[in-house]
Amino acid sequence: MKHQMKTLALLAAAAITLLLPACYTTKGVGKDIEKAGEGLKNSADKHGAD
Repeated sequence: MKHQMKTLALLAAAAITLLLPACYTTKGVGKDIEKAGEGLKNSADKHGAD
């Protein structure tokens, strides 16, 4: 039983280690897309698009 818990804890730690950077990458992509959208909106406003 202790061996199973130790294995489970190790697998959970490995999963967190692998998935955490992916969260930061996804967050960064979201910010980039948001900034691009703001740029498009500002350009449309500047050129009189509705």
